[in-house]
Amino acid sequence: MTLVSREPCFEAQIAATPLDRPCPPERGKWVLLATILGSAMAFIDGTVVNVALPVLQTDLQATVAQVQWVVEAYTLLLAALILAGGALGDQFGRRRVYGIGVALFAASSMWCGLAPNINQLIAARAVQGVGGALLVPGSLAIIGASFDGTRRGRAIGTWSAFSSITTAMGPIIGGWLVERLSWRAAFFVNLPLALIVLPVLFLRVPESRNAASGSRVDVAGTILATLGLGGLIYCLVESSNLGLGHPLVVGTVLAGLVLLGAFVFVEAHSPAPMMPLELFRRRTFAGANLLTLLLYAALSAVFFFVPFNLIQVQGYSPALAGSSFLPFSLLLFALSRWSGGLVDRFGPRLPLVIGPTVAAAGFALFALPGVCGSYWATFFPAVLVLGLGMAITVAPLTTAVMGAVDSARSGVASGINNAVSRVAWLLAIGVLGIVAVSVFGASLDTRLAQVQIPPAARAALAAQHTRLAAAKIPADLDPATRTALKQAVDRSYLDAFRLIMLICAGLALASAASAWALVEGRRAGVEPERAG
Repeated sequence: MTLVSREPCFEAQIAATPLDRPCPPERGKWVLLATILGSAMAFIDGTVVNVALPVLQTDLQATVAQVQWVVEAYTLLLAALILAGGALGDQFGRRRVYGIGVALFAASSMWCGLAPNINQLIAARAVQGVGGALLVPGSLAIIGASFDGTRRGRAIGTWSAFSSITTAMGPIIGGWLVERLSWRAAFFVNLPLALIVLPVLFLRVPESRNAASGSRVDVAGTILATLGLGGLIYCLVESSNLGLGHPLVVGTVLAGLVLLGAFVFVEAHSPAPMMPLELFRRRTFAGANLLTLLLYAALSAVFFFVPFNLIQVQGYSPALAGSSFLPFSLLLFALSRWSGGLVDRFGPRLPLVIGPTVAAAGFALFALPGVCGSYWATFFPAVLVLGLGMAITVAPLTTAVMGAVDSARSGVASGINNAVSRVAWLLAIGVLGIVAVSVFGASLDTRLAQVQIPPAARAALAAQHTRLAAAKIPADLDPATRTALKQAVDRSYLDAFRLIMLICAGLALASAASAWALVEGRRAGVEPERAG
């Protein structure tokens, strides 16, 4: 997950869900408590982990591929199962499925915090992704089933406000925990929240379901999507270690492509697909999701690579690194209502062209800072401009996705858009990880050739390309040489980082172009387009 939450898209889903029976007013506060704190687990975890990654990489002696798997294992299962999680809640009870998600998320968080090595941490994160897929779609669905009329609107507003606060505070809390205690504490923070949520949920929140809606679990589609995406991600992540031509890498990418092809076939012929392909015949829906894929891929790269730069290269403490994106979150919070009104005045196309274009300038600004310098003169301008661009984009993007379909299918549309944003994260970290290792390795080799060091020390550093800026300098060298090698490592990482940020700027511009070419320019209130 990123600092830009995609969960509010589910507001459309609950608005289109038939109300079972609204809960009594005296129970409303308990519903909000359970759903807000449960959602906070996922929001905080998504932002805390980004800050913890550079520290846990050093502590667990992990390569960049292993660090990527800490993120990818969670996101893969979440992206592949999130639509199934919503359907399970409709069929078997939203409270029950949400509670299972909370319990599983908490148990796997404890496993993450106790993991003795990087492989166990990766496995625990995968289980956490399954819990997240049950938890994430459930909070707003429970609110939708528990409130009616104006009470529902106020409940959603309360949920959204607290979600924004927890999303903004997550990196700060996480950075403080990592700095003062351990990266393990960043995972343990979920446990007290779960201990509050579960009793409140099962004692005070009424059960609801909507099995008659036809929302069924697409088992075949879910399995094919999971295995297909898994094959692609394995190829992308492990190619930095094994090489693109390794038989295992080639085999997994071919298997992944075949399985994803089978997924498309199954979805096209399934009576109850989790991803109805006909929705993509609508130009605005296809354009909005293409924009989401491109822009959120760029955004996820920033949230993944910037903390490594700040902590391992610039020398920021985890707490300061966690606070660095606070202006971004505050801008989103302050301007969300204003940007939503842009659609009423101009239609969705114009803000979806301008917003990503401004964001592209923000991505490019990240490529400017060198080593050292004040945060206010280096990274703050980039964070500010990127935040402004995303603030212009997020609300109109949600409106475009929802407006492209009729209200009966808005829940499916929001779920697809949510899943697309998570697939964007998966692909971006995998692809740009290859770029980072390749550019860092070439740059470091060039710089090492200019430094007089023993062959053993040169070989030791050359063997650490996959650790990027966490590469260890041999301890038996004199201080001046160690300083020169540290500078070489830092500047080699900056070479890779700058190229990645420029690629992100290109992705943002491409997302703006997709909006210009595909998104309808009509203003809100006009009937949604029909599939061609």
